[in-house]
Amino acid sequence: MDIFEAIKERRSIRKYESRDVEEEKVRKVIDSAITAPSWANTQCWRFVIVRDDEIKEKLSETLSDSNPATDAMTQAPVLIVGCVEEGLSGFSGGEPFDGKDWSMFDMGLAVQNLMLAAKGLDLGTVPIGAFDKDKVGEILDVPKDLDVVVMTPLGYPAEDSNSSRKDLEQFMVRDKF
Repeated sequence: MDIFEAIKERRSIRKYESRDVEEEKVRKVIDSAITAPSWANTQCWRFVIVRDDEIKEKLSETLSDSNPATDAMTQAPVLIVGCVEEGLSGFSGGEPFDGKDWSMFDMGLAVQNLMLAAKGLDLGTVPIGAFDKDKVGEILDVPKDLDVVVMTPLGYPAEDSNSSRKDLEQFMVRDKF
């Protein structure tokens, strides 16, 4: 699939087929994630690949009752949990370089790569950020120096999302506001 087609057609998928995702495809999406740019090439991300149904069920319980992606977490054959190493991105000599922790920015870049690679492989994803990260950390035995940031189901879409996009002109400003 052409990169521009993947960018235009990628949508959040919340219903998945039960068929498994091939390990080669999982590796491709993670490889795409880790090739994203990061602050000073720190590559602060770590990804947990969850295929165990019991663990996926426990992780789905960390979302609020009204989260529309809750069922997707257990429907999809794979759940990817993205973590960042604290105090690495945006830090120099142990101190924030410009007063900021850049790890969230870096993870966003990595997850966007992951989602576009998934689309290119005819797989679906939906980024999930509203969950109890401490509970997720406990369930997955995440080391204390890592911070859980994002989760996404990964699987073959059971249906297409028909969400629309606003017109380009609503977002573009030429030279000055």
